[in-house]
Amino acid sequence: MSNPKSHKSHHHYQPSATMTTTTGNSDYETEEGDPEVWATFNNSFKQVQSVLDRNRHLIQQVNENHQSRMHDNMVKNVSLIQELNGNINKVASIYSDLNSNFTDSCQQRNRRDK
Repeated sequence: MSNPKSHKSHHHYQPSATMTTTTGNSDYETEEGDPEVWATFNNSFKQVQSVLDRNRHLIQQVNENHQSRMHDNMVKNVSLIQELNGNINKVASIYSDLNSNFTDSCQQRNRRDK
């Protein structure tokens, strides 16, 4: 049986008409959105992915250290878990900044379109 909702994940963020507002004004040059905004989004998503990749590695290290049950490895886990915690805060901060940038971009666009 085939599932109509495929589990294939597409993480390509490309500007499209469905993500923008069209004013009908022929002078409006960037129907696909502001390239600078898209570059900022793309950079933010790359930063997040990098931190998440690092967290995946840290979690693997923590698990290996825990399974070894060696005192020195358990002590190492303290700093690894602290780094994980800092990285989680970093991701939250990046998403917060991304939200602010997106909101600002929408507000500027709305003012421009009035």
